[in-house]
Amino acid sequence: GALSGGVRRWDLTAALPGESDERVELLSPEGAWWAGDFPLASYAARLSASSDNLGVFQITDSALLLLGVVSPAAGLSQTKLENDPPIEVLRFPLRQGDTWTTETTVSGQALGVITAYSESYTFVADTTGVVATPYGEIDVIRVRSELTRTQGFATLDTRRTFAFVGECFGTVATITSQSFESDSEFTDASEVRRLAP
Repeated sequence: GALSGGVRRWDLTAALPGESDERVELLSPEGAWWAGDFPLASYAARLSASSDNLGVFQITDSALLLLGVVSPAAGLSQTKLENDPPIEVLRFPLRQGDTWTTETTVSGQALGVITAYSESYTFVADTTGVVATPYGEIDVIRVRSELTRTQGFATLDTRRTFAFVGECFGTVATITSQSFESDSEFTDASEVRRLAP
């Protein structure tokens, strides 16, 4: 973002290579094949444009929790991964300067294969400003997160993400790094999502 008049502004209005419109829906757990394994789920939503997998979320008075990840349908190649404990994606009320961490064990099936690994997350609500999206300009708090995924002594992946969170809107944009990105203010993104009309 660029500072102007003491306000930081991120401009995400420009066309991006390979961009496409995608409807992001919050899906009810009622009747879903995975609902019995996530009785506290509030909704599910697609996590990335590059995968059909759904994040299973719970909303509480104090946090937005990621309970696990599932495939849209059951079957031999299904995915059903549970986070123990759930990942605290956002804290409420969200304030600039907030920091929190989650250490979780992920276990279950990935594409039908039994798997288990660990994930470590650090979240920092590091700055405020205005993000410009195709939908319009929205006051936001930027939440910077760092993920490290390990299995035994091996590091499987590291990833950085910026989430731009606006009051009444929720997350209006996200920018995700390439794997094993070392720069906290990275410029090479694997995915950019932003609110559009």
